[in-house]
Amino acid sequence: MAPTGSEHTRLVVIRGNSGSGKSTIARGLRAAYGRGLALIEQDYVRRTVLREKDVPGGAAIGLVDLMARHALDAGFHVVVEGILYADRYGPALTRLVDEHRGLSRCYYLDVPFATTLRRHETRPTAAEFGESEMRAWWRPHDLLPGGTEAVIGEHSTLRQSLDRILAESGLGKGRPAGGDGPVSRS
Repeated sequence: MAPTGSEHTRLVVIRGNSGSGKSTIARGLRAAYGRGLALIEQDYVRRTVLREKDVPGGAAIGLVDLMARHALDAGFHVVVEGILYADRYGPALTRLVDEHRGLSRCYYLDVPFATTLRRHETRPTAAEFGESEMRAWWRPHDLLPGGTEAVIGEHSTLRQSLDRILAESGLGKGRPAGGDGPVSRS
């Protein structure tokens, strides 16, 4: 693939097990930044757009990549979030990060199974799946190869995690919440 985005676009990848807080953090980033930030949620792409199970070589892998590249090329900052298993999504995510012209940051939410299970019980999807499914999906410390991810542990609060990602990605600089479009300058 060809280079994507610009020196001004930002790419943030947030990965982790079910119930680790990925969606909450990703939505918090979008709320803090406002317009001009595209949020690509693996579950939405896979379940709603494609109605596909998460399988090796699945269509969701390419569609997540294509959506991220399109948004970056259009001048949007992009947050990609999901379980995004390293063995399935790793090669595509690594290429995306390598080919992105701007700043890219990847984060893995490392939260114990018991904590994710407790969090899941409070979510709207709690009736759709439970402990046995979550245990089957669970992959401890499923990091991308090459040390490209920063690990955020279970003791980091939502506010701390958001502040860290906003600062390290450059999304927290010079843009008020509710900004008015893609960034076209530094």
